[in-house]
Amino acid sequence: MINVPECSVVVITYNDAARLARAVRSVLRQSLRDIEVIIADDASTDGTEKVAREFQRRDPRVRYLRGEVNSGGCGVPRNRGVAAARAPYVMFLDSDDELTRHACKSMLLEIERTGADFVTGQISRLYELTGKTARYYPALFGRRRTVEGIAREPEMFLDSFSTNKLYRAELLRRVPFREDMHYEDHVFSTALYCAARRFAVVPWVVYLWHRASAESEERLSISLSLAEMANVRSRIRAARLSDDILRDSGLGDLVHERQRRFVRQDLRVYLNPLPSREPAWIEEFVSVIRPYLAELDPVVFETIDPLMRVCCSFVLDGRPDELLVAARSLNGPKAPPRAAVREGGRTYWGTVADERREITSLRMAELPFSASRLRHEAVLTGEGSLIRLAITTYDPFGVLAATPGWTAFLRFRNHRIRLEPRAPGGDGGHPSEATIDLTSIRHGRLGFEGRYDPVVEIVNPDGRVTSDRLLVDPRTAPSGTTVLWHRVVVEAEGNAAFLRVLWRRQGLLRQLPRLKRAATRLLRRAGGPGVKLRVYKALISVLPPRADLALFESDVGAGCTGNPRYIYEELRRRGTPLKVVWSVVETRGNHPPGVRLVRRMSWRHIWTMARAGYWVDSHGMPLAYPKPPGTRYLQTWHGQGIKSVGFDAPDLRADFDGPRATWRAAVDRWDALVSPSAEFERVFVPSNGYRGRLLRHGSPRCDVLVRGDRQAAERAREHLEIPHWSRVLLYAPTYRDRAKGSGQSVRADLAAMAEALSGDWTVVLRTHPVERFEVPEHLRHFVRQAGPYPEVNDLILLSDALLTDYSSLMCDYAVTGRPMLFLIDDWDEYRRVERGVYHDLPAIAPGPCLTTTEELIEALRDLEGLTAAFASRYIAFRRTWCADEKGHASARVVDAFFEPLHARTTDPVEVRERASSRARHPSRPSLPGRSR
Repeated sequence: MINVPECSVVVITYNDAARLARAVRSVLRQSLRDIEVIIADDASTDGTEKVAREFQRRDPRVRYLRGEVNSGGCGVPRNRGVAAARAPYVMFLDSDDELTRHACKSMLLEIERTGADFVTGQISRLYELTGKTARYYPALFGRRRTVEGIAREPEMFLDSFSTNKLYRAELLRRVPFREDMHYEDHVFSTALYCAARRFAVVPWVVYLWHRASAESEERLSISLSLAEMANVRSRIRAARLSDDILRDSGLGDLVHERQRRFVRQDLRVYLNPLPSREPAWIEEFVSVIRPYLAELDPVVFETIDPLMRVCCSFVLDGRPDELLVAARSLNGPKAPPRAAVREGGRTYWGTVADERREITSLRMAELPFSASRLRHEAVLTGEGSLIRLAITTYDPFGVLAATPGWTAFLRFRNHRIRLEPRAPGGDGGHPSEATIDLTSIRHGRLGFEGRYDPVVEIVNPDGRVTSDRLLVDPRTAPSGTTVLWHRVVVEAEGNAAFLRVLWRRQGLLRQLPRLKRAATRLLRRAGGPGVKLRVYKALISVLPPRADLALFESDVGAGCTGNPRYIYEELRRRGTPLKVVWSVVETRGNHPPGVRLVRRMSWRHIWTMARAGYWVDSHGMPLAYPKPPGTRYLQTWHGQGIKSVGFDAPDLRADFDGPRATWRAAVDRWDALVSPSAEFERVFVPSNGYRGRLLRHGSPRCDVLVRGDRQAAERAREHLEIPHWSRVLLYAPTYRDRAKGSGQSVRADLAAMAEALSGDWTVVLRTHPVERFEVPEHLRHFVRQAGPYPEVNDLILLSDALLTDYSSLMCDYAVTGRPMLFLIDDWDEYRRVERGVYHDLPAIAPGPCLTTTEELIEALRDLEGLTAAFASRYIAFRRTWCADEKGHASARVVDAFFEPLHARTTDPVEVRERASSRARHPSRPSLPGRSR
C-alpha cells in the first residue's frame, strides 16, 4: 500500500478465528475503498493468526499486528492499532461483529461536512438465533445533528461504545484507552466527551452487534459475563473513574447525568437476570453495588423508570428478598407488586408510603377492570402428564376487594379450570390449587404445534375478564413428557420467569400438517382466483339473478356497519321480503345474531354474487367481477371530506393504465350512488368518473346522529369502562398513505395529555383499520383503544368532542353540532406530498387547527370559548356537508332503490324536501340513471 488511506479500521481479536473472517470481510466490502484494516491480535492461541495472515496475503489493505502476551482486555490492542494507523480517521471493530456497508464512507463525509471531532451512529443488535435486529436506544439517534459539547446533550452518556464511531486520529492519540481494566470503553467515552468540542450524530445503522445464539461460558464477551462478581466490581470501578474524569475536566455538574446512565443501563443489565440467581449471589451483589449507589446524588433517581427506582431503594436498604420480587417486574409481563399503598392520590410499591418507591406514573392502580393488574405466583410440581400448581394471587390495588362475586379460572389455551381461591394469608395473597392433566387438553384432529402462556382469569359478575400470566421459580428446570402424539415441555420463560407450555407434534401426526398444506395448495390451485372468476362469469351468463336475494357488504367484509347496516335495518324494520346475505372476512365481526353470513371470496360467496339481484356495499365488491345482467348495485360509499379520492388518490393518480382501467370498470357497475351532499357530488362524482343515478337523501349512517341514541352512548361507555363523570374525547386520526400500519397517524402526545387532562377527560382512540397502534399500559387509565369497537356511531354519540386530522369522520361528526379540534402538524406534507386535498382545511375547519399537543391541551381547557369562537365556521361547514341530513336517509334510500319490492310512497314531507333541496343547490347536476 503506497497511498495514505482515508480511514483505518482497527479490528481487535483474541481466540476468535471462526468469526474474524466475517468481521474483516465487512470492512473490505465497504463502499469506501481507500481504507486499511489493522488486525490487532491480543496473542491468540487458536487459528486466528492463520486467518489474519491469509487476509494479509490476499489483500494489501490488510495489516496484522500480534501481541506477545495477552493483555486480558481491549485497551492494549486498540491503542496498538491506533499507533499503527496511517489514515487521518479511525474506526474500531470487534472480531465478532460487523460494520454496515456504507459505515465508513457515510461517517467520513459527515465528519468532513461538520468539522466534528468524531461522528457516532446507530448500533443494531443482531440476534443470530432469529435473525432479528433491535436498535440500541433509537431515540438517541433519531435525528441527524451536530452537538456543541456533551453539556448540550448529556443524554449521550448512554452511548458509551467505542465501536460505532469514526474519530480523528489525532484525537485518539490524545485520549488513549486504559490498559489496566475492563469496561475501558466507559472511561474512554467519558474522556472523549470531555475532550471533544463538537461531535456529530447520524441516525443510520453503522454497526451490527452480534448476539450469539449459544456461546460456551468461556467464549462470553466481557460485557456478557454478568454472573461473575468480578464483572460487577469492574463496572463500578469504571463508573467511579468516569465520575472523576468529569470532575477533573471542570464538568462536575454533569456527574449526576453520567451516573443516571449507570443506573439506567449498567445496573439494569445485572437486575434483568437477577431473578434466576442464587440467594447467596443476590446478597453479595447487593453488598457490592450498595456503596456506589449510596454515593449518588438523590437527583439521579428522580427521572429514572419507577421500577428501577424501587429496585435501587431495596439495594440501598440492604433487602435482597424484596429486590428479587421487584426485579421480576422489570421484564416480561411486568407484574405488579405483591402489595401497594395509595395515599393522597399517589401509589407506592409495598406496604409503606416510601417516596423512593412511588409508582404513580405507571397508573396500575387506575386501570379499568378488564385491564387491571394482579400478581399470580405459582409453585410448579408434577409428574408425567399431570401438572400441579399452587397459586398465590396478590391483589395490590384492591381490584378483588372492590368486585364482590368475582370468580377465578386457570386457562391453558382452550382448557379452563375453576379455581377456588381462599381468604388472604399472612402475606396478603389468595392461595389456590389446580391440577391439569395434559391429556385432557384437546387441539383438534391435527394436533397443535406452538406455545402458549397459561393465565389466571378473574371474571366479575358482569362477565368482564381480567387476566395475568403466572410467575414461577426462574430456576425451575424444564419438564417434558409425551402426550397424545405430542412432546410437551413446561418451562419458565424469560428473566421474569412466567409459565410457558410448548407443544410439538410427533410421529405420524407431525406429517399431517404437511399433507394438509399440500392438499390446500392443490385445492387453491384448482380453485384459485382465475378459476373462480371463470366459473363466476359462466354462472352469470346462464343463470338469472334472484329478485329476492341481496348481497350486503361493509368495509370489505370487516363488519356490519356504515350505510349498508342502516339500509339493512330499514329493510328489516319494514319486513321487506328480501333474503339478505352479508359478506364477511375470516372473523365474524359485529354482525347481529341470526344474520346469514358468507365468507368473502369463498365458493359460496362467488355463487351468491352471481345469483343476488341486489348488491349493496360501502367500498367495492371484488374489482375484477362484472355485475350480473339484471343485478342492481347500490354503492353507498363510506365518507366524504377534504381528502383526494378516486383517480386523484395516490394509488390511482399515477398514469398507469391497469389500475385506472380496473377502477373505471368497477365504478361502471354502480347503478346508484348515495350522495350525502352537493359538495360530495362536486368532488366525488367527477373524481371517480361516475355517470349513474344519484340518491340525494343524505347518509343512512347519519340518521342516528341526527336523532340521537342515549342507549348507544351508554352501551359504548359501559363497554369501554369509562367513568360516568368523565368527559370523552373521540380521537380519530386517518392513516398516512406512505406509512400504513406504522402507528404514525397517532401524532398527539398521549402521555402529556394524560398528565394534564386525566382528571376530567377520557380519550377514546379510534385509529383507521389499516393502522397499527398499541396503547401503552401506563396510559390505559386515560386512553381506551376503540379500534375494534364495532360501531363508530356509538362512539360519536358517546363523545363530548372530536379530535381528528383529515379523517372523513369530521363530516359525520358535524351532524351532532359538538366541538371539533384538528391536530394537523403535518399539514403541508399531507396536502403536497402525502394524500392531497380539495379544501384548505385551516380556512374552513369548524374548530381550531393545532400543531402541538400543548395547544391541544389548552384548547380542551377552553372548549366552551372555542365553540363560541368557531360558531359561524361550524354553521358554514354543516351547510357544506350536512345540509341533507334530516334523519330519514335510510328510508328515502330504500324507497328510491328497492322500488320493485314495495309500493313507492310520495308524501308531502318528501315533496317539500326535494323542493327545498333544489332551492339550496340550483346548480346541482342532475345525472340520469341508467335504465335496466
